[in-house]
Amino acid sequence: MPLIVRELGLQPYEQVWQDMQLFTDQRSETTADELWLLQHTPVYTLGKNGKPEHILDAQHIPVIKSDRGGQVTYHGPGQVIVYTLLDLNRMHIGVRELVTRIENSVINLLEDYGIRANARKDAPGVYVDGRKIAALGLRVRKGRSFHGLALNVDMDLEPFARINPCGHQGLEVTQLSELADVADFNAVEKRLLSHLEHQLL
Repeated sequence: MPLIVRELGLQPYEQVWQDMQLFTDQRSETTADELWLLQHTPVYTLGKNGKPEHILDAQHIPVIKSDRGGQVTYHGPGQVIVYTLLDLNRMHIGVRELVTRIENSVINLLEDYGIRANARKDAPGVYVDGRKIAALGLRVRKGRSFHGLALNVDMDLEPFARINPCGHQGLEVTQLSELADVADFNAVEKRLLSHLEHQLL
């Protein structure tokens, strides 16, 4: 069955979240899996385990309580978001395996740029020298996943300083543009999609 990719551009968080829930609730055994590729307007999101005290100073940036896993994170322009709308039952994998495959996609992408990265068992995501470059937050309902991956490519990282990223005080974040030459944002998106498709198909 094909994996459908939808390129949605710059979108507010809440509308896309509602669309993901609707898609997941209405899909059947024969619905094709989809990857949604987009960027979000500035927003802090609190996952199901998120504690409001991890948002130190939101200022003008809206805070939204989400139904994804994980703690607090920031989304903004210059960050690649890929939402993974997958039927895990049909793929015969569990949530942990999905997390590993998504992390491996990012690790392999960064390797293309000569960057060594790793995942951590205690804190899902991808790290370069202890600094977080990609965050993961998933929700699975009746064996179907939604939410997904956020990779920092070329963005304003300052809002991360006003939270404890993913609930970890003092956790530093980084982005691809600080580590490699990424003149073409779209090329990064396409390369990431290629790695994801390789891991998921």
